[in-house]
Amino acid sequence: MNNPSKEILGSWIAAIGTISSAIGSTPSHFIDSDLRNNLNVWGNVLQATGNALEADGQGGVSLEKFGNEIQSVGNVTVVSGLISNFEKETEQRLIISGNWIQALGGLVSLADELEDPTASGQLYNIIGNLLQSIGNSLQAIAGIYELENNHVENKGYKIHENPESLEVSGSWIQAIGSVISLIGQIKEEDNEN
Repeated sequence: MNNPSKEILGSWIAAIGTISSAIGSTPSHFIDSDLRNNLNVWGNVLQATGNALEADGQGGVSLEKFGNEIQSVGNVTVVSGLISNFEKETEQRLIISGNWIQALGGLVSLADELEDPTASGQLYNIIGNLLQSIGNSLQAIAGIYELENNHVENKGYKIHENPESLEVSGSWIQAIGSVISLIGQIKEEDNEN
């Protein structure tokens, strides 16, 4: 059964999570590194929860539901990379994989929005999902660059100068996309009611 309130609540939680994670990914003189790491972890937990609620609130099988489920799995994968006690490279690979999985989920949801006959909110959801996929892809690429730098660091040089700026940009692009998707979800549900 379709539950619009659950979908909107999930969108709110996911948006709060992406913003929290973006703040945690952004270097700051005002926020210490432990708090930034916690914001990143809890931001991804909120994103996973929000995406799962959105999927659960959708009635029947759809690409949008499947896309939200995929995004939730991606967030759980990122969280496992952030909190695990594996080798540093394994943790980084989990985070990279989680970001790619989230990007895929956003594209699957985007495909549903392209077919969705609902005029109200459709453009917001298309733009929001596209931005989230781009943001997650940039974060994954930043992780790959960091991994490559770690492999050559003992030789005294870096392949990529500043992957952190790519990570920060991707985090904020994803956050903006999530807020735009929230607006689209609200408009879509208001129109259906």
